[in-house]
This record gives sequence, C-alpha cells and structure tokens, in this order.
Amino acid sequence: MTVTRPKKQGKVRPARLTDLAALGELSRLCQTDDSGARSLGLPVSGPPIGVFSLFRLPLGAFRPNDLMYVYEEGGRIAGLIRVERESTRDEWTIVELDGVGMADAGDIRYRLVNQLLREGAKRGAARFHVACADVDGNVELMMQAGFIRYGEEQIMFRPDGELPKPWSDKATAAARIRPAEQTDALALQRLYTAATPQPVARLEAIRLPDWERQGNHWRVPRSSLAPILRFADIEAFVQEAPGGGKDGTALDGFVQVGVAKEDQPHYLKVLARPDADPTALIGFGLGIIEARTTKGSEHRHDHGVIAPVRTYEGPIDHRLEEAAFGTIASVTLLMKETLVRVAEPALVPAGVR
Repeated sequence: MTVTRPKKQGKVRPARLTDLAALGELSRLCQTDDSGARSLGLPVSGPPIGVFSLFRLPLGAFRPNDLMYVYEEGGRIAGLIRVERESTRDEWTIVELDGVGMADAGDIRYRLVNQLLREGAKRGAARFHVACADVDGNVELMMQAGFIRYGEEQIMFRPDGELPKPWSDKATAAARIRPAEQTDALALQRLYTAATPQPVARLEAIRLPDWERQGNHWRVPRSSLAPILRFADIEAFVQEAPGGGKDGTALDGFVQVGVAKEDQPHYLKVLARPDADPTALIGFGLGIIEARTTKGSEHRHDHGVIAPVRTYEGPIDHRLEEAAFGTIASVTLLMKETLVRVAEPALVPAGVR
C-alpha cells in the first residue's frame, strides 16, 4: 500500500532584505548538533577552523548577480538556497542549501533545488555545480534532481603556526617558478588535460579563455572551495618544465594562492603533471602566504591554510602531508549540465556503396 504524503503548504520565494534576521537564525540552527537541520556543510573532524564553515559564507558576500531563495511556511523561514553565478561561463554554483525540520528538511531542500533549476532554465544556465558532504542525504537529494556525481575531493588543512619563509628570487628562479601570465593559457590547458581524467575534463569543459582570465575572480581550476576565493587576494604561479618541452612552453605544475581578507583560512590549490614533484610549488605557495600576511596588517588573519585535492591528483596529498597538512574532510562533487552535446563535424573514411 502506497501512502501519499500530504502536500506541504509552504512556498518558495526570492529572499528579501527583511529576511536577514531569520536567515541568520537558520544558519545558526544548521551549525547546531541535534537541531534537525540539514545543510551542505561538514561535521568537521580534526583541527577546528574557528567560526569559519567550509560551505557557509557570510551573507555580506551576496552580490547582485547571485540568487537566493527561501522556503516560507506559516510566516517562518524554514529553508534557504544560495547560488553564485559565473556570468562569463553561465555556470551556477550552489554554496548553501539549508532546511529545518527532522521530517521535512529533505522535502524543503528538494523544492528549493527544483526552483533553482527552473530559474536556471529560464536564464540560460549552462551548468549547475555543488559540493557537499556525503551525509544527511545530500548526494541522494542532488542525484534525484538530475545531478551526476563526478569526483571526490579531500579537504586538507594546515593549522595556525609558523609558515615557511618566503623564497628568495634566486631560489625561485632555480625552481623555474614564475607568475602565471595570460600567454600561459595554452600551456595551462595542456597541464590541466595531462593531470585530469578525460571524462572529468569533458564535463568541466574549461576553455582557453578561462585560463586567460587573471585576477581576483579567477575560478579555474575548479574546486569545492572555489567560493571562498571571493574573500581572498588571488595570485597564480607556474613551474616550467626543464627545457620547456618541444615548444618551450611546457609546464610541470601550477599553484593558485588565495590570501584571506576575512576570518577564514588562506587557500592553496596545486596542479601538477603525474610525473612531476609538486614539493617546490607547495613550499613556494606557503612562502607567498607568509610574505603577504606579514607585509601589512590588512591580511593579518591566522586561521591556517586550506587545500582541496582530488582523489586522482596523487601524490599531491602526500606532499601536502609532508608540509604539515592533514585531511579533515571528504567532499563529493556533483554537476548538472543543461546543454545538449552534439558530435563535432569530422572527416571520416569514404566508403564504396
């Protein structure tokens, strides 16, 4: 016998300024154990990261280009979904999804996700991304909404403490490390392709123009922690291959450094060829963070350094462990693509009929 669940009387609507107090209380509940609330956040095991939560950013980060919907029932806010929109790629990233109520939180969050997908269809969103802990039915909920699971990431954390000293110009040159430039786009694309399985590279569809965009809103390579880059000054560096390869542009590795401007950890993302040793890049990146945080008081935040590493990117995780990082969480990456893929025109052998 099938039991039909009565339809909930609540409604999903865009968030208003008058909802801020209620949204703050909702976020507080989602960080409280045994509250019956569900979110994308993690029960962080290991070293605490202060008041910073991996997947819950301050409402002050909200921009006009972003979207936020709430679930309201009986005059009470019982759910929230917040998405960051990348206008240059028409991609949307869900960074917060909360629901309150032990029995109803799943239904509330499902309705919020579907509302977002409908809105994305109207506005021409190409892809939807979300990263979440595999708890509280997060992964199952997203897969029911049409998302596919395509990767796993380890979140590695280096607690507060003394960082390695900044590298000298001589040591940097000896390690063949230099700042990334727009002209490195083709070499970075080749590096990414060499370090990333073909199915993942096909889904993420990073293009040359994406590597050319330097600055504080650079979102490649994508990671589960990319949203925190809004609160950081971003720099990128490359490590040239010995001899530069056949055309003189080959790269052994890439490091993206985000120096925090808020109460959150600094950010380190390393990409390297499978046969290259990323030890120098990691040490250099930590030295950059040390140099930027001691240069002036505007970056004097001591909340450690956080680094996402995908499961296929070994041995980067081992090199990070040697640099005093430890794994604090595992994150699932999911994506929903709205574009219809068609075969590209290609020459084929002629046949005789």
